[in-house]
Amino acid sequence: MSKSITNPNNETIGLIYGFIGVLGFSGTLPATRIAVTNLDPTVVGLGRAIVAGTLAMVLLRVTRQPIPHRQYWGSLAIIVGGVIIGFPLLSAWAMQQLPASHGAIVTGILPLATAIVAALRMGEKPSLGFWIAGLCGSLTIVSFALIEGNGSIKFADFVLIIAVIAAAFGYAEGGKIAKVLGGWQVICWALVFSAPILIIPVALVVLNNGISASASAWFGFGYVSIISMLLAFFAWYRGLAIGGIARVSQVQLLQPFLSITFSAFFLREKISYLMVVTAIIVVIAVAIGRKQPVERI
Repeated sequence: MSKSITNPNNETIGLIYGFIGVLGFSGTLPATRIAVTNLDPTVVGLGRAIVAGTLAMVLLRVTRQPIPHRQYWGSLAIIVGGVIIGFPLLSAWAMQQLPASHGAIVTGILPLATAIVAALRMGEKPSLGFWIAGLCGSLTIVSFALIEGNGSIKFADFVLIIAVIAAAFGYAEGGKIAKVLGGWQVICWALVFSAPILIIPVALVVLNNGISASASAWFGFGYVSIISMLLAFFAWYRGLAIGGIARVSQVQLLQPFLSITFSAFFLREKISYLMVVTAIIVVIAVAIGRKQPVERI
C-alpha cells in the first residue's frame, strides 16, 4: 500500500476553496427549481452552459490561455458530459417533478460517488469498509425515496441518481486535470468546447416554445449560469487540485444541509424530520467511507 503526504497548508487552502465551491453548488437545486417554473428544462439545463461559456470565452481570451493539448481533450469531454450536460439537464428535468429539498437529500450521495470514481480512475482499490459505507448510504437514499414515494421510487429519483453519477465523473476528472491546466481553466475550456453543440437544442426549444418567464425564474437561471456553472467551479476545481480530491471532496458533506436550508428560505419548502435524519445518516455513511483505506493497484 502506498501513501501520499499532503502539505497541511495546501489541505487547509484547498478546503477553503472547496467550501466556497460547495456553498455555490448548494443553491443549484433551489435555483433550478425556481427557474423551471417558467422556463423549459432544456433551456435551464443546457442554456446555463451557453451563458457561462460566453463568459468563459472572454476570460480565456483576455488572459490569453493556450488551448489544452490533445491529450486532455478526452478528459474535457468527460467533464462536458458529466457537469455541463448530464447533471444540469437531468437535474433540471427532475426539479420539475420533485421539491428541491427532496433532491438535496437524493444527491447527498455525491461525495461518495465522486470518491468511487476518483479511486477507479486513478487505479486504486477501495477497501471493503469503503464499499460497505457506500452501500449503507445508498440504501438510506433508496429508503428515503421509497418512504417519500409511498412505497415506490419515482422516476425522477432515478433521473437524479443518474445525474449524480454523471456529476461524479465530471468532478473527479476535473480535479485530476486541474493540477495541470489550472482550476478555473478546466471548467472554462470545457464550457467553450461544449457551447457550439449546446446552442442547437436550446435554440430549437426557444423557437418552438418561446422564452417568456418571470423575474424570479430569470434570477434562478442567472444563478445556475453564473454561480453554479462557472464561479463555483473556479473554487471547487482549484480546491481539489491543491488540497487533493479525497480530502476536499469531504466538504460536500455540508451540501445537503445547505441545500435544504436554501430550499426552506427561498422556496418556503417544508423540511421534515425524515429529511434531516436521512441527511445525517448519509453524511455519517459518506464520512466513514471517506476514512476507509484505499490501496493503489
